[in-house]
Amino acid sequence: MAETCQLAIIGAGPAGMAAAIEAAGLGLSVVVLDEQAAPGGQIYRSLEKQPPAGRPDLGEDYDQGRPLLEAFRESAADYRPQSQVWEVTQQRDIHFQADGAVQHLRAEHIIIAGGAQERPVPIPGWTLPGVMTAGAAQILLKTASLGARHAVFAGSGPLLYLVVWQYVQAGLPVAAVLETTPLANYRRAAPSLPGGLSVPSYLIKGLRLIADLKRAGVSWISGVEDLRADGEKALEAVSYRKGSRWRQIETGHLFLHQGVVPDTNLTVSLGCRHTWNAVQACWHVERDIWGGTSLDGISVAGDGGGIGGAMAARLQGRLAALSAAQRLGVLSAEERDRRSRKSLRILTREGRTRKFLDILYHPRDRFRRPPDDQTVVCRCEEITAGEVRAAAALGCQGPNQLKAFTRAGMGPCQGRQCGLTVSEILAQAHGTGVADIGHLRTRPPLKPVTLGALAACKKSRG
Repeated sequence: MAETCQLAIIGAGPAGMAAAIEAAGLGLSVVVLDEQAAPGGQIYRSLEKQPPAGRPDLGEDYDQGRPLLEAFRESAADYRPQSQVWEVTQQRDIHFQADGAVQHLRAEHIIIAGGAQERPVPIPGWTLPGVMTAGAAQILLKTASLGARHAVFAGSGPLLYLVVWQYVQAGLPVAAVLETTPLANYRRAAPSLPGGLSVPSYLIKGLRLIADLKRAGVSWISGVEDLRADGEKALEAVSYRKGSRWRQIETGHLFLHQGVVPDTNLTVSLGCRHTWNAVQACWHVERDIWGGTSLDGISVAGDGGGIGGAMAARLQGRLAALSAAQRLGVLSAEERDRRSRKSLRILTREGRTRKFLDILYHPRDRFRRPPDDQTVVCRCEEITAGEVRAAAALGCQGPNQLKAFTRAGMGPCQGRQCGLTVSEILAQAHGTGVADIGHLRTRPPLKPVTLGALAACKKSRG
């Protein structure tokens, strides 16, 4: 028999925790399923393990999540860490693995708060040992106080600058920062600057981070137009092009970053409607101001529905919880609206700042659609950009048809690391928009599961 609850929340980052606090406070029975071992998501990862004085090397924003974590722990929400969700149905049945066993939860309403993932950066050599993402570099610092010395950080965006700053504060020497933001982006973003200044503290923090790094003597190379990871069996050097000239930096560690994108695997598998966001160059699940999707009883809060940052995620989590409470008959629509006014007002202001950042840090075309045909785009199946283009020339019209041509997107990650790239390459090859090409379909199980788990699932359904 399936366990039941009124509200199930998938993910315990800022959005999931805020939703749980609000919903549990209203008296709803709330179960929070979290793949991680402790709450916090990526931004507040391992915060509970840090000393009371905090971690100055990780910045003040990191420690500011402590009150949220404490309120979440004190709430009546039933928190289930290390619970890996691998199927959610439109009837709101959730199958997940925890404590080595398959479990089945049925909810009256579900809030998906799975957060974001880093955009794949398929450059030549990115599959070499020693090449990772900036987010991976940050995880090392937060979970184990470890980091790579003399690493090269390459890309653009606020997270990249923050992680480099954290490395410097931790006493880890950085070989160089290869900044890839196109000069033209500054001109394109200029009209949105007044909106960006609606929360001036964000821009001030960013400028301060960059100034601190330059004062610390970090080699900051801007205007980088192309990248290559060099090495035979592992990374040995990073080559970069600025203008017409290539240069090389010897290093055993390269951390790449071209922004973050929503993790849409779960919402795609559910069949929620999605749209292509040309500014953020990624797919967004369609949702209303309350986080409601095209499916009844399924909401999305936080960066999993569109990149907005930690504050926006917290606000969206609260709004989704209030809407769920209204849907379940705990609140009237009038009371929901009254409780939501301030959050909606702040969220609108946050959105104006995000538009400026999205335009400014829009990745170069070559980092989304690698021009070198030898560059691997699907890591699981080792499919190159050239193979995708060849399939398009043979008549392949979309990413799901491409599976039959090349097996791209059929590995264990089900397209998490190649889906965006594949769609963009196909769109370019056919001279059309990504919205017309579509996205890879994901199907359960969303994560690798054993045959025993599947058999147990079938038995529970029976």
